[in-house]
Amino acid sequence: MITCELQVHLNQFEMKKDQFLQSGNLSESRRQFLEKAGLATVLSTFGVAFFTSCVSSEEPDDTTPTPPNSTAPNGITISGNTVQVNLNIQNKLAASGGWLLITSAKTLVANLNGTYVALTSVCTHSGCFDSWSFTNSQFTCTCHNSIFDTAGKVVQGPAGSPLDVYSTSVSGTTLTINK
Repeated sequence: MITCELQVHLNQFEMKKDQFLQSGNLSESRRQFLEKAGLATVLSTFGVAFFTSCVSSEEPDDTTPTPPNSTAPNGITISGNTVQVNLNIQNKLAASGGWLLITSAKTLVANLNGTYVALTSVCTHSGCFDSWSFTNSQFTCTCHNSIFDTAGKVVQGPAGSPLDVYSTSVSGTTLTINK
């Protein structure tokens, strides 16, 4: 049996407890704010690079080869496992340190003090083939930042295997790459 005094205290406790409970609906602007804040948190946690890491560049590609038996206005012709580059037209290879990414041939080419090196552009980490940079005699796959030297060896992972190296030769103004 509960005494009257105890019953009064219980009733006061119930009233105070209800004062801290509220319900209702979020306004539309507050809901939108929370959705945007949540998206910003996810993007900052994973990084925008995570979502764009394997997207190809939007820049125009002047290294796209022309089909065999046609004129090559960009100076690049591919026939089977052979890639030919007209060095007069593709002047990006003219100076030491110049380089090309030939996406259709999945090939990287660089001029190293007048000697040309050619490697596959298919990264051994995840297969990206069209997102590369070349600085300080190192190729960087910008999909996940694997770095390779000009002999194809891994300098920095995540890639664990080297890139395939192709033979090159120059005759006059034509660089020939044999894959």
